[in-house]
Amino acid sequence: MAGFFHAAEIAEAAVNIEQKGQTFYVNAAESAKNPDVKDFFLYFAKEEAKHEQIFLQFKERLGKVELPAWSTSDEYAAYLQALIDSHSIFSPELKKRLVEADSENEAIRLAMGFEKDTILFFMEMKELVPDSEKKFVQQCIDEERSHLRQLSKMLSS
Repeated sequence: MAGFFHAAEIAEAAVNIEQKGQTFYVNAAESAKNPDVKDFFLYFAKEEAKHEQIFLQFKERLGKVELPAWSTSDEYAAYLQALIDSHSIFSPELKKRLVEADSENEAIRLAMGFEKDTILFFMEMKELVPDSEKKFVQQCIDEERSHLRQLSKMLSS
Protein backbone atom coordinates (compact mmCIF):
# COMPACT_ATOMS: atom_id res chain seq x y z
CA MET A 1 0.00 0.00 0.00
CA ALA A 2 1.25 3.46 -0.85
CA GLY A 3 2.38 5.72 1.94
CA PHE A 4 0.90 9.02 2.90
CA PHE A 5 2.40 12.44 3.37
CA HIS A 6 1.01 15.88 4.02
CA ALA A 7 0.05 17.58 0.77
CA ALA A 8 0.39 20.84 2.65
CA GLU A 9 4.17 20.29 2.46
CA ILE A 10 4.13 20.51 -1.33
CA ALA A 11 1.73 23.47 -1.15
CA GLU A 12 4.24 25.17 1.15
CA ALA A 13 6.93 24.62 -1.46
CA ALA A 14 4.63 26.20 -4.06
CA VAL A 15 4.15 29.21 -1.76
CA ASN A 16 7.90 29.49 -1.42
CA ILE A 17 8.37 29.31 -5.21
CA GLU A 18 5.84 32.10 -5.69
CA GLN A 19 7.44 34.28 -2.99
CA LYS A 20 10.88 33.88 -4.55
CA GLY A 21 9.36 34.55 -7.96
CA GLN A 22 7.97 37.84 -6.69
CA THR A 23 11.40 38.81 -5.42
CA PHE A 24 13.01 37.79 -8.69
CA TYR A 25 10.61 39.88 -10.77
CA VAL A 26 10.90 42.93 -8.49
CA ASN A 27 14.70 42.69 -8.71
CA ALA A 28 14.49 42.29 -12.50
CA ALA A 29 12.23 45.35 -12.71
CA GLU A 30 14.69 47.37 -10.64
CA SER A 31 17.48 46.39 -13.02
CA ALA A 32 15.50 47.08 -16.19
CA LYS A 33 16.36 50.23 -18.09
CA ASN A 34 13.50 50.01 -20.58
CA PRO A 35 10.25 51.26 -18.93
CA ASP A 36 8.17 48.70 -20.86
CA VAL A 37 10.36 45.83 -19.64
CA LYS A 38 10.23 47.25 -16.10
CA ASP A 39 6.40 47.32 -16.20
CA PHE A 40 6.40 43.82 -17.70
CA PHE A 41 8.43 42.45 -14.78
CA LEU A 42 6.29 44.29 -12.21
CA TYR A 43 3.20 42.72 -13.78
CA PHE A 44 4.74 39.27 -13.32
CA ALA A 45 5.59 40.08 -9.68
CA LYS A 46 1.88 40.80 -9.10
CA GLU A 47 0.96 37.53 -10.82
CA GLU A 48 3.30 35.62 -8.51
CA ALA A 49 1.72 37.36 -5.50
CA LYS A 50 -1.71 36.26 -6.75
CA HIS A 51 -0.48 32.66 -7.03
CA GLU A 52 1.02 32.84 -3.55
CA GLN A 53 -2.42 33.66 -2.15
CA ILE A 54 -4.00 30.78 -4.07
CA PHE A 55 -1.48 28.34 -2.60
CA LEU A 56 -1.78 29.74 0.93
CA GLN A 57 -5.54 29.08 0.81
CA PHE A 58 -4.91 25.77 -0.89
CA LYS A 59 -2.50 24.72 1.86
CA GLU A 60 -5.18 25.26 4.50
CA ARG A 61 -7.59 22.92 2.69
CA LEU A 62 -5.19 20.04 2.16
CA GLY A 63 -4.61 17.12 4.43
CA LYS A 64 -2.92 13.85 3.63
CA VAL A 65 -2.87 12.42 0.14
CA GLU A 66 -1.93 9.02 -1.18
CA LEU A 67 1.32 8.74 -3.04
CA PRO A 68 1.36 7.32 -6.57
CA ALA A 69 1.19 3.52 -6.62
CA TRP A 70 4.62 3.28 -8.27
CA SER A 71 6.33 5.10 -5.43
CA THR A 72 7.45 4.63 -1.88
CA SER A 73 7.18 7.53 0.54
CA ASP A 74 10.96 8.02 0.68
CA GLU A 75 11.36 7.69 -3.09
CA TYR A 76 8.65 10.20 -3.88
CA ALA A 77 9.80 12.63 -1.21
CA ALA A 78 13.31 12.48 -2.71
CA TYR A 79 11.86 13.11 -6.17
CA LEU A 80 9.87 16.12 -4.99
CA GLN A 81 12.90 17.46 -3.15
CA ALA A 82 14.97 17.08 -6.32
CA LEU A 83 12.34 19.08 -8.24
CA ILE A 84 12.56 21.83 -5.64
CA ASP A 85 16.35 21.76 -5.36
CA SER A 86 16.81 21.93 -9.12
CA HIS A 87 14.27 24.73 -9.56
CA SER A 88 16.15 27.74 -10.92
CA ILE A 89 14.48 30.09 -8.44
CA PHE A 90 16.34 28.37 -5.58
CA SER A 91 19.73 28.69 -7.23
CA PRO A 92 22.08 30.74 -5.06
CA GLU A 93 23.51 32.08 -8.32
CA LEU A 94 20.21 33.44 -9.66
CA LYS A 95 20.36 36.88 -8.07
CA LYS A 96 24.03 37.21 -9.04
CA ARG A 97 23.20 36.19 -12.61
CA LEU A 98 20.37 38.74 -12.69
CA VAL A 99 22.63 41.53 -11.40
CA GLU A 100 25.34 40.57 -13.87
CA ALA A 101 22.95 40.18 -16.80
CA ASP A 102 24.35 42.04 -19.77
CA SER A 103 20.93 42.69 -21.21
CA GLU A 104 17.26 42.67 -20.42
CA ASN A 105 17.00 39.72 -22.81
CA GLU A 106 19.21 37.72 -20.47
CA ALA A 107 16.91 38.60 -17.56
CA ILE A 108 13.93 37.48 -19.63
CA ARG A 109 15.67 34.16 -20.37
CA LEU A 110 16.27 33.68 -16.63
CA ALA A 111 12.57 34.36 -16.05
CA MET A 112 11.64 31.82 -18.73
CA GLY A 113 13.69 29.17 -16.93
CA PHE A 114 11.92 30.01 -13.69
CA GLU A 115 8.51 29.72 -15.35
CA LYS A 116 9.37 26.36 -16.98
CA ASP A 117 10.58 24.93 -13.67
CA THR A 118 7.42 26.17 -11.98
CA ILE A 119 5.20 24.53 -14.60
CA LEU A 120 6.96 21.21 -14.08
CA PHE A 121 6.58 21.46 -10.30
CA PHE A 122 2.88 22.37 -10.54
CA MET A 123 2.19 19.55 -13.00
CA GLU A 124 3.60 17.10 -10.48
CA MET A 125 1.70 18.79 -7.68
CA LYS A 126 -1.54 18.37 -9.61
CA GLU A 127 -1.05 14.60 -9.59
CA LEU A 128 -0.94 14.57 -5.80
CA VAL A 129 -3.91 16.67 -4.79
CA PRO A 130 -7.53 15.57 -4.43
CA ASP A 131 -9.69 15.89 -7.54
CA SER A 132 -11.59 18.79 -5.96
CA GLU A 133 -8.34 20.80 -5.81
CA LYS A 134 -6.89 19.99 -9.24
CA LYS A 135 -8.66 22.94 -10.87
CA PHE A 136 -6.73 25.42 -8.70
CA VAL A 137 -3.39 23.91 -9.62
CA GLN A 138 -4.42 23.73 -13.29
CA GLN A 139 -5.34 27.42 -13.18
CA CYS A 140 -1.82 28.24 -12.00
CA ILE A 141 -0.28 25.94 -14.64
CA ASP A 142 -2.28 27.70 -17.33
CA GLU A 143 -1.19 31.10 -16.06
CA GLU A 144 2.46 30.05 -15.87
CA ARG A 145 2.21 28.79 -19.46
CA SER A 146 0.80 32.18 -20.42
CA HIS A 147 3.70 33.87 -18.64
CA LEU A 148 6.15 31.74 -20.58
CA ARG A 149 4.48 32.68 -23.87
CA GLN A 150 4.49 36.37 -22.91
CA LEU A 151 8.16 36.24 -21.94
CA SER A 152 8.98 34.52 -25.22
CA LYS A 153 7.08 37.17 -27.15
CA MET A 154 8.89 39.94 -25.24
CA LEU A 155 12.20 38.27 -26.00
CA SER A 156 11.48 38.13 -29.71
CA SER A 157 10.32 41.75 -29.93
